[in-house]
Amino acid sequence: EVAWVTKSGDGDLAKPIAVRPTSETIMYPAYSDWIQSHRDLPLKLNQWSNVVRWEFKYPTPFLRTREFLWQEGHTAHATFDDADDMVMKALDLYRRVYEELLAVPVVPGYKTEKEKFAGGFRTTTVEAYIAGSGRAIQGATSHNLGQNFGKMFDITFQNEKGVSEVAWQTSWGLTTRTIGVMVMVHGDDTGLVLPPRVAPVQVVIVPINSKKFTPEESAPYCMEIFKDLQAAGIRAKLDDRSLYNPGWKYNHWEQKGVPIRVEVGPRDVENKSARIVIRHSGEKKDMQVDGMGESLKATLDTIQEAMFTKAKEARDSHVVKVTDWKDFVPNLEKNNLVMTPWCGGEHQEWEEKVKEKSREESLQARGEDAEDEKTATSVAAKTLCIPFDQPELPAGTKCIISGLDATCWCLWGRSY
Repeated sequence: EVAWVTKSGDGDLAKPIAVRPTSETIMYPAYSDWIQSHRDLPLKLNQWSNVVRWEFKYPTPFLRTREFLWQEGHTAHATFDDADDMVMKALDLYRRVYEELLAVPVVPGYKTEKEKFAGGFRTTTVEAYIAGSGRAIQGATSHNLGQNFGKMFDITFQNEKGVSEVAWQTSWGLTTRTIGVMVMVHGDDTGLVLPPRVAPVQVVIVPINSKKFTPEESAPYCMEIFKDLQAAGIRAKLDDRSLYNPGWKYNHWEQKGVPIRVEVGPRDVENKSARIVIRHSGEKKDMQVDGMGESLKATLDTIQEAMFTKAKEARDSHVVKVTDWKDFVPNLEKNNLVMTPWCGGEHQEWEEKVKEKSREESLQARGEDAEDEKTATSVAAKTLCIPFDQPELPAGTKCIISGLDATCWCLWGRSY
């Protein structure tokens, strides 16, 4: 569903203008001109742009907004296999962004026919889980478009034998939603908790100044620590502002999610040490300033791993296998993601049945008649993906809703 501009000032436009939800229809006429021969392939372009989505009524800040900035890649290839290889490379890049940079575990998999990108051949996805709300969220998608858009926009090329063929295409996108996911997965009641690899400031140094320990006395010692951290490649900041007391600064940098705080008091100067405070765990320890840069560099790596492990354990503890429908909604009510035997992603009617039935039973369990039409977070379950990593499926296992023979395991959940 697309937003259309129909007026300009007081007048109606002769032709309405669509506000793009994605850029295929803008870019592909140019692809048709640019691609003539197999020598022009593969063509791989990436752009950052703002797009507008109109298929939902009520937005959710950070996670599902009307307009958002995203990166979208569009490629064209000579063969299906080359295109599919590109799809998987893009998806793995997204997995690495979430897991290796943002410390957010994701489940890679295929979207069902009902949930795939309209007009595409097949959609892959990485799905994240937010423990605080018990909801899943689509992290990023990578689409094998097949030849559908090539036929629509006449994107053809002469192969090595001089025969005309339709190009195979892909598109893939990652949005600023990633920031919202990271904030919700790691944040706490004190504020942000940032993974070290993406934290703008990784270590902040706060001198504990007083009448007995003046800024003039603390400055050389703190600057020595600051330079050592910088030399180790750490993004460090020395907060020597005199307008604010140390307690205010602690609170400020905790809200900002800075991974490590270094506190420097008069005893620390005497002992050639400093107090180290870890944001994500609250751990406090004293550390010698000699070699502190390298020590804290290793500590940042440890924090990154610990944050990922904590998020993964929280996610894994809320993924349950269910083979009987009576256990489906009760597990949703426990904020779980549900892995069930499924008759296949092509069965859209049974997928819709699960959505309707889970909504009905969830409302009944809560003693409610209907959902607020303004809600952006439905109690109904939807398919998240058919995971690439499939548990063993015993022969004769039945689909949880249709009773047909199951062909795969499917991951369900309430989603943003």
